[in-house]
Amino acid sequence: MKNILAMVLVFSSAIALAQSPEALKKIEAAKIALITERLNLSPEQAEKFWPVYREYSNRNKEIRKEFEQARRTFDPNSATEEENKRMLEMANAIKQQQLDLEQEYSQRILNVITSRQLNNLRKAESDFKEMLLRRIKAQQMRKQQLQRNNNRLNNRRN
Repeated sequence: MKNILAMVLVFSSAIALAQSPEALKKIEAAKIALITERLNLSPEQAEKFWPVYREYSNRNKEIRKEFEQARRTFDPNSATEEENKRMLEMANAIKQQQLDLEQEYSQRILNVITSRQLNNLRKAESDFKEMLLRRIKAQQMRKQQLQRNNNRLNNRRN
C-alpha cells in the first residue's frame, strides 16, 4: 500500500506537467504499480501478463484515437442530419470494436491469470481512472482558487 501512495504522489505531480512525455510516463508507472499490487501477480504471471496487457492497451488507445480525431472536426450543431447519423454510427462501431477487443484480450489474459485477478484488473483500472480524474479536478480547483486569490490581491492594490 505504501508503494501505491508513493506512486500516487509521483503521478499527482506529473499531472501538473499536463501532457508532457515525462508526466505520461509517471502516470503509466503509477497505473502499473496499482495493477501489480491489486492483482498480486506471481513473477511467472507478470512475465506473461504485461506484454499481453500492453498490447491490449495500445490497441485500445488506437481505437480511441481514431474516434477522437473524427470527433475533433465534428460539430453536431452545424452538421447535416446525415453527418450526425454517420457520427452516431461511427461511435457505435467504435464501442463495438472496444467490446470485441476486450473479449479477445480477456480470453488471452485468462490464459495467464485467474478470473479473480481479471476482475481485480477491471476494478483497478476503474479505480485508477477515478483517482486520476479526482486529482485533475482537485488540481484545477486549486489553480482556480489561486487565480481568485491573485485577483483579490491585485484589486486591493489598485
